[in-house]
Amino acid sequence: MAEWKKKCEVEWGLQGAPMPDGLDWKSTYEAKPLGRNLLKNPSPHGVSKDEPESDESAMDQRPMRGPIRFAPEGDFIGWTTSTETIPEDRSGIPEGVVICSSSRYSWFSLVQVVDLKAEGLWDELLDKFQPEIVIQDWYQDSQLQEQVYELHVKLLGADKSKVISERSILPTEDRNAESKTWKEVSHVFSGYGPGVRYVHFQHRLKNMSMDGMVRGFYETKSSDSSVIVKPTKTSS
Repeated sequence: MAEWKKKCEVEWGLQGAPMPDGLDWKSTYEAKPLGRNLLKNPSPHGVSKDEPESDESAMDQRPMRGPIRFAPEGDFIGWTTSTETIPEDRSGIPEGVVICSSSRYSWFSLVQVVDLKAEGLWDELLDKFQPEIVIQDWYQDSQLQEQVYELHVKLLGADKSKVISERSILPTEDRNAESKTWKEVSHVFSGYGPGVRYVHFQHRLKNMSMDGMVRGFYETKSSDSSVIVKPTKTSS
């Protein structure tokens, strides 16, 4: 077992980090908890930031058949998803005006909770060494509104109710841009204190459904989401 412990220490650069003798270092080494993406299914929309979609395929304007769609289609295995419809603002529409087409906006939320110990990390490392937890995400600026994306990440304690550290990022977009672009969002948690056992990762993506004479579904997509625990430490 000492051989596997040494491999973990050397290959992950953990000199000086607490490494208890009673741990199954062979299983820990094979789990590779440090340096890999701990999120499952990081690109559930089936698109990549490295292969941007054309305007025609990303925002298909052909007439829709069947009921209007309010949520995106994709492979969302590993994620908990929900849709929140945004109340329609008709305050600026004069009374008696006939509306031929209406736009309905909604937030599509994707949540994933990473169990750090189940992924191979150990108590002493998380509590004493407190390695950096690096969050990264990419979203495609759909230009639907000024705000089309939100990121909310929490570091949770063992019972998942205690929030030890958290970060929210709510970017705004330049709607005068000529084309959609992929944008990076990232944050590094360090010096967060003892007790962290879970990472609660949530991003919210804005979509728009059009009904009436013009029908269609327009969405904001994400790609290459990641939660990576680095074998490095930054003093708080």
